[in-house]
Amino acid sequence: MRPAWSIIFFTSISGLGFGLAAWLVLGFVDLANPQHLLITGIATMALIVAGLLSSTFHLGHPERAWRALTQWRSSWLSREGVLAVLALIAMAVWGLYYTRHGAPPVWANGLIAALMALTVYATSMIYASLRTVARWHHPLTPVCYLMFAASSGLVAVLLVLAVLGQQISPPLLLSAMLAVASAWGIKIIWWQLAGAGGSGSSLATATGLGSLGTVRSIMPPHTSENYLQHEMGFVVARKHAAQLRVMALLVGGVLPMALLFLLAPVPLVLGVAVISHMAGIFVERWLFFAEAKHSVTLYYGDTH
Repeated sequence: MRPAWSIIFFTSISGLGFGLAAWLVLGFVDLANPQHLLITGIATMALIVAGLLSSTFHLGHPERAWRALTQWRSSWLSREGVLAVLALIAMAVWGLYYTRHGAPPVWANGLIAALMALTVYATSMIYASLRTVARWHHPLTPVCYLMFAASSGLVAVLLVLAVLGQQISPPLLLSAMLAVASAWGIKIIWWQLAGAGGSGSSLATATGLGSLGTVRSIMPPHTSENYLQHEMGFVVARKHAAQLRVMALLVGGVLPMALLFLLAPVPLVLGVAVISHMAGIFVERWLFFAEAKHSVTLYYGDTH
């Protein structure tokens, strides 16, 4: 599949925003100071909105994006949009309640955090639900999305604490490192398992002519590249994919963990850790799309 930077930005940044929002409502940052609550809330919602808006750039008619919200009964894309709107409203109401009455009840915090996680899950299912892309149609695909949202959000919490001048406890620092390590550990497993057995399809099964003998393509369906070949036929060399995986692991996993472990948790160090972790996620997400093969490419001589 051809990677679209708008979608890569959307899935990465919105995951960061929802992850950060979940940790905030669970009380990992003291927001009793109204100014701290306002700044942190605006920054968190800005991340979520920026990610959601970037997804519309991939549409032919962005002004019609609102219509996607009406298909929530059958479309994970629509469900993700509806849940995202509900999550933003819930976050705003949570902030208003916090301002007037203090910390909301524990049950309310838990429900809002679950809503954030459910929104990230819906985003992942836009891709994991597609049987036509064997690489994506795997049980660990939603787990990867959720783990990266949790890890990036928790590292961002450390940055928020440092910026606000609040104490960062050693257990929280250790938890952030474990979250980053776990997210990349799950991703390594996904890289090994997802789509490893192929799609189970071939030119014979795609055409339904397998019972008649060996099926082969005599000539290409088109004399020039069409939309399907342009969007679904993107190919990344295996050597380059392996190098990019290593880069993603080093930049997004090893470097931020080393910064958290070796250096003092000051804003500059934690800012670099957040940027580094997100840079690795961007590379991981680019590979997520670039390595995927749609079944339609079978008609153009591809095998998978």
